[in-house]
Amino acid sequence: MSDRTRKLREFRQEEDDDRIICRCEEITKGEIRKAVHEGMFTLTEIRRYLRTGMGLCQGQTCSKMVRQIVAKELQVSPDTLEPATARAPMRPVEMWVLAREGGEADV
Repeated sequence: MSDRTRKLREFRQEEDDDRIICRCEEITKGEIRKAVHEGMFTLTEIRRYLRTGMGLCQGQTCSKMVRQIVAKELQVSPDTLEPATARAPMRPVEMWVLAREGGEADV
């Protein structure tokens, strides 16, 4: 869904906008809705802008809810939204950790 000419409804606060959707990054429903109204129309844009799905669970608990919220704001079916680009988390790994994977007991 990248149709930037789509006319969205006026943004109005909802009762449950303070509900946490992405627990790892503490992102609320209202923040996701507001991001859509600020021009983030794809799940990848939402992910880059708010960091939804980039926490410890890597989107296992929130990705479906984020998809539903974005689809509702855009007034489209959730199935029409392309999945967010997924990448493996990157962090430095010490060499002894990799060496242990080879089966050596004491390194």
